[in-house]
Amino acid sequence: MSVDHRRLGRELDLFDSDPLIGAGLPFWLPAGAAARHEVESYLYELERRAGYRHVYSPALGRRWMYELSGHWHNFADGMFPPMRAGEDELVLRPSLCPHHALIFRARGRSYRELPLRIAELGPMYRAERSGVVGGLSRVRSMLLNDAHVFCAEDQASAEVAGVLRLMREAHAALGVGPVAYRLSLRGPGKKYGGDDAMWARAEGLLRAALSGERISYAEAPGEAAFYGPKIDVQVVDPSGREWTLATVQVDYHQPERFELEYADASGGRSRPVMVHRSLAGSMERLFGHLIEVHGGAFPVWYAPVQLAVLPVGADQDEAAREFAAQAAALRVEVLHEGSVGARIRECRRVPYLAVIGAREAADGSVALRLRDGSRLDPMPGAAAIELISAAARAQRQAGEDVRAKP
Repeated sequence: MSVDHRRLGRELDLFDSDPLIGAGLPFWLPAGAAARHEVESYLYELERRAGYRHVYSPALGRRWMYELSGHWHNFADGMFPPMRAGEDELVLRPSLCPHHALIFRARGRSYRELPLRIAELGPMYRAERSGVVGGLSRVRSMLLNDAHVFCAEDQASAEVAGVLRLMREAHAALGVGPVAYRLSLRGPGKKYGGDDAMWARAEGLLRAALSGERISYAEAPGEAAFYGPKIDVQVVDPSGREWTLATVQVDYHQPERFELEYADASGGRSRPVMVHRSLAGSMERLFGHLIEVHGGAFPVWYAPVQLAVLPVGADQDEAAREFAAQAAALRVEVLHEGSVGARIRECRRVPYLAVIGAREAADGSVALRLRDGSRLDPMPGAAAIELISAAARAQRQAGEDVRAKP
């Protein structure tokens, strides 16, 4: 039986929606927000260690910017109508790349700065039809794990390869897989920017990176972005539907349209290549997938509640509260209401349960239960906290092993 993230998300109080807010505009409840925050923080730190510099940019832009980038001509059907603001027409952005191109252009750049890796966890908006939005998979407002690398042409293939390795690290930590790789190319009947020579060079850079990383892939004509070919990392959900989890793209088109330049080693001016990439896509679509893959029982490092403390009776309430206070570095809850058996069933998706009876309250120990039903021998409270913390660290760092592999 397949798992529907919409049903499970509401059952577990992860997210919800309201017709007064509108279709395709879900809101995140405290449990879902806690899990999402942990994943967002992980991606931020992963990128920072990989040399990315994070920025903030506005979710609006002048219509002229999107005309210049090519979005208005090639993607207008997916954009919300412009809003009049004085003499300007402002548009909710459908992507972050024009803003990042202008961040690169904000001051003079030298070849010594390249590759310049700019990252942002930023909001964007898509004018999805009412009939197709639902849950977290198709939304109108999303937060995208996005980045753009500005580099010399002879650096681009190595940058793409580095992105592919970083993706594997993130996916291992999130518990996502297996994945398949797709080289998305131009196809008939669609609008594209740039000339044939640009597209040939961009495709060659992507093929070289895939070959260097020894990655098998399928070709998908007609699935390219309007500004360049891309590598899409595909996953299959428990219902058998395939979708794109992550992507890396090579773009010569927007650097030309925005007239991006840097001072090269010869003293002249050169145009950078723009590598677009997202390690995990939007947080909405990512969590729609994670909820279904894990059945709501998330890995301990981003579980909304990592530890539930269950006092057997009222006499153990004080000991339970004291232990929860000691475990404040974890996401912990104390549950008092109902029988112990009912509370255990209620917490079946929580990674660790700490049952505190009279004996544990007397000697400061806890008896941990795992969500697979197994039990650990009673141990001191501090030892239990360290055990859970170590498990969370090990899962969060699962990708470290991936980087060590050839």
